[in-house]
Amino acid sequence: MSKEYEVKIVEASRDLTAKEKIAYRDFGNAIKMDEELTDDSSLTIAPADYVVLDIHNEKAKGNKDYRKFIVIDRDGNKYVTGSESFYTRFIEIFLTMKEDAPDEVYEIDCYKKPSKNYAGKSFISCSLV
Repeated sequence: MSKEYEVKIVEASRDLTAKEKIAYRDFGNAIKMDEELTDDSSLTIAPADYVVLDIHNEKAKGNKDYRKFIVIDRDGNKYVTGSESFYTRFIEIFLTMKEDAPDEVYEIDCYKKPSKNYAGKSFISCSLV
């Protein structure tokens, strides 16, 4: 019997407690970057942790299997996006800072940029502040 909706944590910035695993699989109370950001605004986040979720949703329109990325800030706020471009840039920053400057506090600036490949579309990325 297949499940109609399933969320699996496939990657995390550290070992998670059972309580954290439950909390991070639920992103209903997370700030949705896709909705929060506009072409003219940005969002500053001080990342503490991240998780990568694989989701299977039988009721989804289109692809029933997809991935979400959650960034948890130092205050415990969760930010969610499905943007691969964001994740690629974010993970480069996060892992470099963790390895080369583990005690340094930093922030990232999240923003939307117009796509060069798809007219009228935007993508989400981030930069170190």
